[in-house]
Amino acid sequence: MRVSRPQNGRMNQRRDRSPRNKSQARTPSHPVSPTHPPTHQIAPFFGYLGAASAIIFSCFGAAYGTAKSGVGIAAMGVMRPELVMKSIIPVIFAGVLGIYGLIIAVVISSGINQTAEKAYYYFDGYAHFASGIACGFAALGAGMCIGIVGDAGVRANAQQPKLYVGMILILIFAEALGLYGLIISI
Repeated sequence: MRVSRPQNGRMNQRRDRSPRNKSQARTPSHPVSPTHPPTHQIAPFFGYLGAASAIIFSCFGAAYGTAKSGVGIAAMGVMRPELVMKSIIPVIFAGVLGIYGLIIAVVISSGINQTAEKAYYYFDGYAHFASGIACGFAALGAGMCIGIVGDAGVRANAQQPKLYVGMILILIFAEALGLYGLIISI
């Protein structure tokens, strides 16, 4: 043991952790080099976290879009029941967002296969995590947009039928936001 005297005059004892000779030095289980980056057992955790994020957040967006536009359809259907089936488009667009998250979650989950021949590195885990977050949050934002536009759009369509095409165009561009997240995630 090495004894050192700090500035305040008290004695501290520290263990000398350096190896006595070179044979006691630890060697990594595999060399760390550009061809063999470090791997760890926690790396698949980040991959599965990305898959979970993709499906969870995209389903939150789909659920919000469905619920919010469904409230507008129900309110509009009281006065104009003949327009209910025509106004179901926002619910369909919102439901597609959940499918985007499902696609990415399946792609990520099938890519996590750590074997003796093929390791799953930190880079892979972080890449899958970022992919799931990108898809999930893009679908969440798109779902919120579809819900708000769907609610206001179907109510306005009941009063002025000429607004239907404008509502559909806005919904298409809102759905494109979720599609951007899907494309980036793949």
